Amino acid sequence: MLLFCIDIGNTNVVMGLYAGADLLTHWRIATDHRRMADEYGMLILDLFERSGQEPSSVKGVILASVVPPLTGVFEKLCQRYFGHPPLVVNAETCTGVRVQYDNPAEVGADRIVNAVAAYHRYGGPACIVDFGTATTFDALSAEGDYLGGAIAPGIGIAAEALFQRTAKLPRIDLVRPPAVIGKNTVQSMQSGMLFGYVGLVEGLVARFRAELGPGMKVVATGGPYRYVRHPGYVGSILFQIATPLILGSVWAFIPAGLAALLTVVRTALEDRILLEELDDYRDYAVRVRYRLLPGVW
Repeated sequence: MLLFCIDIGNTNVVMGLYAGADLLTHWRIATDHRRMADEYGMLILDLFERSGQEPSSVKGVILASVVPPLTGVFEKLCQRYFGHPPLVVNAETCTGVRVQYDNPAEVGADRIVNAVAAYHRYGGPACIVDFGTATTFDALSAEGDYLGGAIAPGIGIAAEALFQRTAKLPRIDLVRPPAVIGKNTVQSMQSGMLFGYVGLVEGLVARFRAELGPGMKVVATGGPYRYVRHPGYVGSILFQIATPLILGSVWAFIPAGLAALLTVVRTALEDRILLEELDDYRDYAVRVRYRLLPGVW
């Protein structure tokens, strides 16, 4: 008996296939409001086939969505292609976590399932930080009650807004600059975005701990960090490789290749330092095995 889980986010639709508590396989596709139920259905069936899974083996579907226009689309495709209406998660779903929001209907399904998973795996009190299109902070009591939280812009859309709403600031790669004090515009923007965002996260976590108590656990999830430990450097390497193609110059591959090689070396050195100096990072490295390229390194 397999359980098909679907999480519809603003940027991605993430799907996983479970046999009991074991995750057999998972997929991530782009969220597209224009796609119809049959289009998504054909895409999902193709993913099943390529993974060697039979749609007929699915005996239940659970759906969490923060994109209302697509909720009905996925309900239709689940019924049509899997023969089961999905259980759609909301504040009224019996999850074992009591939602203590002023208006429980306002709590997104993604925040509810995060709370359920965090309490099941780690207990409470806890602060759950989900790095997505928006970055959400959710508070769990020691008894497992969902108390509320905070919502901030995701680092990606914050960086994009800075580029779009200013005349002279460029679009940048979100990689760590050599120092907090930037020596040029790109480094200054990287410093403001990355270290500023670290300050935002650390500041809110500290304020949550002041209210929930010193025993509060911090659980982070979401974004590309669940697949590789240094996704910012992945973006940098892709940009370095793409630059010669954009310029149409074969010779440009020489400095681009050297820059990409240096980025790989820097990733290895930084990863080693984090493993040596941060205890929590060792646990993270066990869960997320790959530094830059899933399945390779």
